[in-house]
Amino acid sequence: MSDATIEVSGLRKRYGPTTALDGMTFTAAPGRVTGFVGPNGAGKSTTMRIVLGLHTADAGRALVGGRPYRSLRSPLRHLGALLDASALHPARTGRNHLLWLAHSQGLDPRRVDEVLEHVGLASASRRPAGGYSLGMRQRLGLAAALLADPPAIMLDEPFNGMDPEGIVWLRGFLRALAGQGRAVLVSSHLMSELQGMADHVVVVGRGRVIADSSVADLVAAASGDRVRVRTGAPEPAAAALTAAGAQVTRAGEDVLDVRGLAAERVVAVLTAGGLPFSELSPHRATLEEAYFDLTRDAVEYRAATGAAS
Repeated sequence: MSDATIEVSGLRKRYGPTTALDGMTFTAAPGRVTGFVGPNGAGKSTTMRIVLGLHTADAGRALVGGRPYRSLRSPLRHLGALLDASALHPARTGRNHLLWLAHSQGLDPRRVDEVLEHVGLASASRRPAGGYSLGMRQRLGLAAALLADPPAIMLDEPFNGMDPEGIVWLRGFLRALAGQGRAVLVSSHLMSELQGMADHVVVVGRGRVIADSSVADLVAAASGDRVRVRTGAPEPAAAALTAAGAQVTRAGEDVLDVRGLAAERVVAVLTAGGLPFSELSPHRATLEEAYFDLTRDAVEYRAATGAAS
């Protein structure tokens, strides 16, 4: 695969009084899946549209393999993208939709049947695309993105409409594409969709990058010094750990959630106090926990807590 790094640098974009992008900067590198996550309205789709030259930034730049997308002679051979799975003629069959696209780009029509097979749509390819479910339209859009065998893939919310089996399939499929040396950029507003798939995560909110990190580092930072303790003496154990400088909350009848002390120190405090415990395990945060911690102050719309009156 040729160098197909997707590079976004200092993008700024306003729509009237609204700031959509406020210095957006990150890189999606070849050979890995980069998750592009954030709340609705965070600027993900605007960024992707600027990468494709569909919108113009007020400042900054977006490059594919070191060049603006609009300057590429055969852009689909450099970057395959799926932004809107419904952007197709409903009367055309899935196969004819891809044949039309292949013809418009001077591509070998035999490639159409190859990509239909890759995405699992071969058996439905001669049905009108207007009758496809959203999940099937996502697969057809992915086939279109792969049609020119590009070294970079960019997908906006590709899990929408996928059933659980489809989500598992898509995770494995995208990891396989990255394993071939492609740069794979996948936007989502749900970190859980990227669990076990993304190598790197760019978390955004209010038009700017909040975190740009490997998944391992992000989870480690969110986990912190948190230990879960199961004890037959929760109240005296909590008092002893609090006196040692920990923050302690009850997580169950006989379970304590301890923050601020390493596991070894928790063991030492409980042992010194003669306090029983049957289980002690360091907490490992999920990607979703890390995401919520990072985006807590960047959510544009939040429902009120409590029951409706």
